Order: sequence, then C-alpha cells, then structure tokens
Amino acid sequence: MQQYRKRRWLAIAATGAAFILFAGAAPAGAIASSQDESSKAAVVSELTRLTPETTPGSDKPSSEPGASRLSGMAASCTEPDENGRGSCVEYKSPGTIPALPNGEGNMQLAAVAPPQWCERAQGVVYATRTQACQIDSVYYETYVVRNGTRTTTGEANLLLINYSYGSTSESRIAHQLDVTAFSGWGDALKGSYSGNARVGYACTKESGSFSAKPIQPLNQWHTGEAFFDSTATAAGAVGECGTGWNLTFTNPGYTSTTYVVPVFRQFRCDNNTAGRTDPGCVVPWYASAVHYSQASYPDLASHVSRAQASGLPGATFEAPLTRTTDPAVNADNRQKACGDAPSVTGKSCDEYPVASSYQGLSAGGTRRTFDGCQFPGIPAGQGPTGVSVCMITATENNSQGGLHSAMYRTERVLDKDPFRVVVTP
Repeated sequence: MQQYRKRRWLAIAATGAAFILFAGAAPAGAIASSQDESSKAAVVSELTRLTPETTPGSDKPSSEPGASRLSGMAASCTEPDENGRGSCVEYKSPGTIPALPNGEGNMQLAAVAPPQWCERAQGVVYATRTQACQIDSVYYETYVVRNGTRTTTGEANLLLINYSYGSTSESRIAHQLDVTAFSGWGDALKGSYSGNARVGYACTKESGSFSAKPIQPLNQWHTGEAFFDSTATAAGAVGECGTGWNLTFTNPGYTSTTYVVPVFRQFRCDNNTAGRTDPGCVVPWYASAVHYSQASYPDLASHVSRAQASGLPGATFEAPLTRTTDPAVNADNRQKACGDAPSVTGKSCDEYPVASSYQGLSAGGTRRTFDGCQFPGIPAGQGPTGVSVCMITATENNSQGGLHSAMYRTERVLDKDPFRVVVTP
C-alpha cells in the first residue's frame, strides 16, 4: 500500500442538493482520533491484507445498466419507554437532502478515501471491476408521548457512503461505511451511533469494527470497516458475496433504534478463471474494456471502429458484448463469419463482434463489410445485429485473440459476463 494516499474534496451534486465531503491530507490508514491504540493496530493489520485495486479494464466507472434507484428501509420506530420517549430511523433519498454548507468537513477515514467518482452514486451503485460505491441518507428522530400526543424532540439527517472493494487476486472483500450528520436539532443531536457488520450471504465475516461515535459535531465523518472472506475458493468454485451493516442509534433517556443498511451485493468471487490459479473477486456486471490501439493495430482498430459506428454493439456500457466460453459457439461464430473468406496474401478474416461473444452469427443475423475489406459479394449494412467482416493484416488479427485472452484472465471475465471493445489512439 502506498504510504500516503491523495485526499481530496468529494463534491456530490444531487437534485436540489450539494454535498461537500472532505478527506483531509493524512496517511493511508489514518484512524479517527477517538479510537484507541488497539483499534488502530487492528485496522493497520487489516489494511496490509487488502488494498483497493484498479484493473486495466476499468477505464471509467459505470452504474449498472438498467438498474433502478436503490432504497433502504422504511420508517421504523421503537415503542416509547416508561417515560414515553422513543426514537425512529428512516431511509431518505439523497435527492431529498438539503444542501450542506460549503465548508470543510473533517472526514476521518479508518481505511481509504472513497474514489472521486463516488459522487455519482446517489441512490444508485457506481462501480469499476473491483470497487463499488453507493450514497444514501438516514433520518433519525427522537420523540416523546405525553397524554396520547406524540411530539418530536429532535431530528438528525445523516449521510452514508457504502464503499466496497476487492481484488482480482484475493478472496477477501472490504466493506467500508462512512457516516456523518449534516443537519439536525434538539435531543437527536445528543445521541450517538455504532455499527455492526453483517454477512448477507455466501461469505464469512473476518473482522469488523465501528465503535460508538457522537452525532455532534455536524459534518464530522466517522468510518466503520469490515472484511469478508468468500466461500468460493475451491477449484472451479463461483459465488457471490453480499455484505451489510446495522447502524444502531443510542441516546440517553430514549430507546435505541437500528437502521439496517441494505445488503451490498456487488461482488462475485471465483476460482474458475482460465489461466489463473488464485481466487479473486470482481463486480461481475461491470463491463471491463479490451483496448485496440490504433498505433499498434491500425487495420484491426479501423475495422472495429467502422463496425461499431455502423451500429454493432460493444463500445458502451449500455450495449456491451457478452463473453462465451463455449467452444462450439466460438467455432460456429468463426465458421459462419469467415468460413468462405478469400485468400489474400498477408491477411486474414476479422469478424466483429468477436467470435468469443454471444453476439456472433450463431445468434443470427447477416454479414456486412466495408470498402477496402476485400470481401466480394458482401453488402454494407447498419444496425445492432449481424457481424462485420474484413480482411486485415494477419499479424494484427492473430494478436487480437491474445488481447482478449489477457483481458478475460486479468479481469476475471467468465461466461456471460459483459465486456467492451474500446479503440484507443
């Protein structure tokens, strides 16, 4: 792990809201000052065993295509005690939160600062192949019942950042919960909160810590972090891992109440990736990119650029390709696309979408081509179905398979996983 990690402003804009999250300059692994030395030592020990990873295929973050906005638990109130005092917690969409003051908060992170792109994760999950983030908010209320009349005695609005990360070469996942109260009044501000990490499914909790923190002062960040181990570690194993937190609010003179942070079910772990002997964990819906360099592969890049411009999928998160590991499908795609390719010295037939995708001709459609591709009798075409064929330099075409194999291995792209083909300068 780098000794120092860049801390930055994290400006989060939502409809009618602007949140300012500040991560102050501090060593990676900086611990909130209120934690005792043993807690610090435990956190540092954990951090040496898992570090956020950026993979070559994670060129930009993305929200899950087609996913709806997420929501948490509805209002939940405890019964009043013998003095008529109780409390409630409720999920609030980030878009309903009033604007935060534009001052410097003090984000004391026990682990690492959430990446800058977390600012987009308001009520939805944003991710790369090995990191995922979601921003939500919680409303905490204290109340008293007197003579049958219920009166609110305090309110607090809190911001929650779920930040989870894994590694393509580790079976361990981290789930970090960053919390701050940004507005409130009355007795609610006299309370505190603590966290308990929990397993959603298909993994075990290795450790977790979120000691009690006061709600005041406002805009004071506190962090809980937990580490989970996948159960999909045997050869050939594949399994998801879901993790969550329970955030319990306590307040002198009031009953305690707990907000159940929804299970963060973003990671899939496997020990079934061809070419790898180690287990690892990734966000399976994130479409990693394989890059075709125009400088290194001019013929290949030219063909694919034109094919994508004609409407064929694979260039975007919204319309990715989908990997097939079925040799029969792969062979069928190649035969139907290039089985009658002309013989041209120094060249070979390239098909797009690639044969290792479910978008090849085994799925139906017709062939198209372009001027200069030396495929007589094949028309031009437009639209999202079918394949484009072109005779390109054989050495470039032969390299294409290696590019894809390396990406599939590095990014742990399994059967039916999405992926993108990105042409670069």
